[in-house]
Amino acid sequence: MNLEEYVQSVSLHSLQLGIVIGTLGVVFLANAVYAAFLLGFVFICIALIYLLFNADFLAAAQVLIYVGAINVLILFAIMLVNKKQEGSSGTPNNPTVGAALICSSLFFLLSSTIFTTSWPVSSTKALEQNLEIIGTHLFSDFLLGFEVLSVVLLISLIGAIVIARKEELPSPENEKMLKLHLPNPLKTSESKEF
Repeated sequence: MNLEEYVQSVSLHSLQLGIVIGTLGVVFLANAVYAAFLLGFVFICIALIYLLFNADFLAAAQVLIYVGAINVLILFAIMLVNKKQEGSSGTPNNPTVGAALICSSLFFLLSSTIFTTSWPVSSTKALEQNLEIIGTHLFSDFLLGFEVLSVVLLISLIGAIVIARKEELPSPENEKMLKLHLPNPLKTSESKEF
């Protein structure tokens, strides 16, 4: 094993260990803010694993979408709800027996599937310019889907702006007063001299 393979192996194993520790922290920490920060750490570790495997587009998409959007959204939701947490001292939650049974059976099922499957190893060389190939396919073969997605995102942005605008809609009482040309009792009227 030469130095380059050793460095890649150590980097891969340390990132895998970081993912395992981070996910355990996400599951077992009682403080939701700390769990959300650890989730961001896990997403960054996954992006670094993509970089180790020369998948730079997936690494950039992982950082932009999951760390930059999803994790920030989770943090904003946690902080905006501002629910008083019980046991926020950092003690782990007690998992129920059913959840522990389901998780352990799923772990053993996936582990047995991974170790009993014969994984074929490809001898083809990795593509050197995968970003250029993705861009070419995106703007030629998948142009219609790309444009439909941009229109859907534009519509959702306009919908979010409309929902976020808080215009005061006229109440039914105010509409009746306006139709009858009566003065609005809610407005302060100037004192009139007799």
